[in-house]
Amino acid sequence: MRRPIDIDALRRVLCAALGTDAPVCTPARLGVEVGACTAPTERPTLVGGAAPYAPTTPAPTPQALDALIEQARSLGVAQLLVPHVRRTDDPGALRAAGFVPVAADSECVVRLTEDVDVLLRGRVGADRLRELRAHHEAVSQDLTWERIPLSELTAHGWARDAFVALHRRVAERAGHGPTPYNADALDALAHGAPADRAELLVRRRKEVADAEDAVVQVALLVESHTGRGIYHLAGAVGHHDPVARESLEDATLYRLCLDARSSGLEWVHLGSGGSERKRGVGADLFVPLDHWLRAPDLPPAAEEADSALSRFATDPVAAVPVPGPARFRRQPRFDTIDLSSNTNPFLGADAVYPHLDTTELARTYLTTIAKLPGHQGVEALSPEHVLFSSGSVDGAMLLLAALASPGESVCVTPPTFPLYAHFARVLRLPVVDSPLRGDDLDELDVEGILAADPRVTFLCDPNNPVGTRLDRAQVLDLVTRTRGIVVIDEAYAEFSDTPSYAGRVAEHDNLIVLRTLSKAWGLAGARCGIALARPGLVDALRRVQVPFGFTDASQRAARHRLTNSHEALDSVRRIRAERDRMAAALAEHPSVERVFPSETNFLLVRLHKHEQVMARFAAAGIVVADTGFVIPATCRVSIGDRRANDTLLAALSASV
Repeated sequence: MRRPIDIDALRRVLCAALGTDAPVCTPARLGVEVGACTAPTERPTLVGGAAPYAPTTPAPTPQALDALIEQARSLGVAQLLVPHVRRTDDPGALRAAGFVPVAADSECVVRLTEDVDVLLRGRVGADRLRELRAHHEAVSQDLTWERIPLSELTAHGWARDAFVALHRRVAERAGHGPTPYNADALDALAHGAPADRAELLVRRRKEVADAEDAVVQVALLVESHTGRGIYHLAGAVGHHDPVARESLEDATLYRLCLDARSSGLEWVHLGSGGSERKRGVGADLFVPLDHWLRAPDLPPAAEEADSALSRFATDPVAAVPVPGPARFRRQPRFDTIDLSSNTNPFLGADAVYPHLDTTELARTYLTTIAKLPGHQGVEALSPEHVLFSSGSVDGAMLLLAALASPGESVCVTPPTFPLYAHFARVLRLPVVDSPLRGDDLDELDVEGILAADPRVTFLCDPNNPVGTRLDRAQVLDLVTRTRGIVVIDEAYAEFSDTPSYAGRVAEHDNLIVLRTLSKAWGLAGARCGIALARPGLVDALRRVQVPFGFTDASQRAARHRLTNSHEALDSVRRIRAERDRMAAALAEHPSVERVFPSETNFLLVRLHKHEQVMARFAAAGIVVADTGFVIPATCRVSIGDRRANDTLLAALSASV
């Protein structure tokens, strides 16, 4: 619906709807909001697009705009409108011609990547899926499901009349004027370029004899010119009750997705507006739109400022863009023919590169963790604060590559996760050790770190391998006073009662919080790490990230787990209960000198006869982490299920 031949045909449909030779009408007649002032909304306007019969209008070329402006001049029309332009299109020509953007809704798309029920369970949750299926089954008992090709419209006059009548009733109910969805427009559409791909969707009561009177829902369906998806446009529902109306709309969109999937289609376009509701039926791609208006009394459009790159980005990183196709991650390609990737077109979905736009997954992640205890402030973050990586260790490597230059030091606080120092040394960055203090190894040497003046300081909190949380006042003091970047690795935060630092990243331009779905969320095999930081820092990390490293399979697994979070959160409660039981049992065991406090899913245990106990575990086929080389006479024991934990306790008793 974005090809010139289709847009030209749909402009002729709009002319037929208006009963004019040129598409001149008020924006209000099309239902287009163009700002708070009344004059532009009620003023005669030349429409440079196909609204309302197309989901979006491609940004016009300079030549097309010149022709549009000349047409307006010849018609004596002072105001011009190019509606529903994707914000991802290049608006340069529109700005140069004096058009001003007015924010519109987003277009909403369901990408059909797998079986519809499996897909919806991952996107909207099991409870909502049951709701949609129940609506669908109830509606199917009472209403028909008919898709009538527009080429057969003459033989189905009742459907044509019902489409027009229902739209007229809906407009009257809303207090609107004449609707552009009239008989002349429908006839014009049936004879235009998209006609061979267009259908009327009609739902009517089975028990009512009169076909037209029985109709309770209509819509226009147009298959994309690529043959890979379908647009759902011009929908109208006759119910006066909003709840019944929403239930019918949801049931119909669910059925449409089922039909599209069974036909081998890859997406369903749900129109624009109502993004939250359309998330509830599985939409996972939202493309923001603008109306572009040219009027005598409008001030010129202000240039949009690019998000500033972080001051911590190294000079080489600041000098290069985001690499390769990742630059175009916000440009939707669901309704285009992609001949740019050199992939195999004959071997199905696995032959296609992963989705690069993870905006909706980032939103799901933030929404999910914002509900967890100790995550205040996360609700203020946006997807621009989120970067997904192939595990959080990949995020650590990315940030060192993007933010530290040769000769700049990296501070680590042993005992800690060893890969921080490993990656620093691989990148030829000097490593400064600032050992943790206190009996529980939870105190920082803040003054020592500040004196070392590192470019990057890694804090593992909760600490691995100790299990304790760092002193919060010291952490915040370091973040505030250091000249460098502080990275807080919260891989185990979901097991802790202490508040997360995730909500703080919007307050500090030198704070990065690393998270993972490998631990509490049980997706170690999906390799999903998350970096939370200011957008300027995220941009720097993206410039050194390998495109397509976060696979579609990993994205689906992450979305499913986050959307259906109760299972993971229940398992966290079980792990914490087992952790407390094991801590108590180990503390009383004669082979154990001390069990360190833990806010993780493991316990650090100091043993009386370290080598003997470790040998006994090995003989019993039990693998624990031997941490004796960093904390003398210790091992780190992951919390398993009850049977595994009891087996370890039995093996420990055998070593006495």
